[in-house]
Amino acid sequence: MKTNKNKNSNKKPPQKGKHEKILRAAIKVFAKNGFHNSKISQIAKEAGVADGTIYLYFKNKDDILIRLFEEKLDEIIDDLNAQIGQTDDPREKFKIFVRKHLTTVEKARNLSEVISVELRQSHKFMKEYHPQKFGEYLNILSRIIREGKEKGIFRSGLMPGIIKRSIFGALDEMVLYWVLTPNPKYDLETCVNQVTDFFLRGLEK
Repeated sequence: MKTNKNKNSNKKPPQKGKHEKILRAAIKVFAKNGFHNSKISQIAKEAGVADGTIYLYFKNKDDILIRLFEEKLDEIIDDLNAQIGQTDDPREKFKIFVRKHLTTVEKARNLSEVISVELRQSHKFMKEYHPQKFGEYLNILSRIIREGKEKGIFRSGLMPGIIKRSIFGALDEMVLYWVLTPNPKYDLETCVNQVTDFFLRGLEK
């Protein structure tokens, strides 16, 4: 007896390569035109695919932006955890976090501009998105602070929930400075060293 095959069984699933190509194209288009002025057709042209292909992978322009944020942040989190796992010193872990956050501007300027500037232009993201990945990212700082307290290196009265947001706010402002300033007055290495030294002096006993 012949079995009935699902009528969709021959339908090819979306290809991961095209998914990545569309995200890379979106980074360029969003950084060049701004989120609000960008169109799906422009992203499709940059990616070298038909307009309709975009909708096989993403619901709309906001979905592209949100998925871009989540997936790139996921990569950063994995890389950070790998680097931090190579040392037992909370101070060194903190330095790694600061360096990773700030040097992303130099290594991926368009991506940094999209995440730091254009992401804020999405009403859907600001109002509806549940920042699970962002929370996971900030919790790396929480773990570093708690470990430093447990080892007697950081001050016992520190509240990780407050401190992690204060640190991120400062780092976010530095990234905005680098992204929005045509000729930054300070080089990245100076920024990394100054920010790290400033916060460690406040964290340490």
